[in-house]
Amino acid sequence: MNAKTATRTAVTPDAKSALGTAKSLVVVYTVISVLTLAAIVLLRNHPDLVTDAVWIRGGIVAVTAFLMLSFAVGAGKGNPRALLRLRIVSAIMVVVIAVIVALPGGFPTWMKIEQAVCGVVLLGVVLLINGRKVRASFAR
Repeated sequence: MNAKTATRTAVTPDAKSALGTAKSLVVVYTVISVLTLAAIVLLRNHPDLVTDAVWIRGGIVAVTAFLMLSFAVGAGKGNPRALLRLRIVSAIMVVVIAVIVALPGGFPTWMKIEQAVCGVVLLGVVLLINGRKVRASFAR
């Protein structure tokens, strides 16, 4: 048994299903993030729609989306560290998105709407990966 095999958890079928759904939601989040980045590039000549904050936020969201996707894949394979990383990053992103959507100014309306959609998607991820089925599977 090598070190990589020793760090894997035997994922129960219920947990595997929940993690699969969570991974699908992370894929949706990643697609939305990439499309948003494309929209930012296309709208770059409209300073009322694409501010410096939009460029920065769009880039950060796209990077975290791909990181979360790698964590979701690892968690689905039984990697407890990947699950922990997915739990941390998805929870932080939900909180940050809630702040962005709630605070006045800062971002144009279109990006606040996009972020709200991302927040709902990631809330689903947070609920699934912190649910009883997944916790019980990784607690063994």
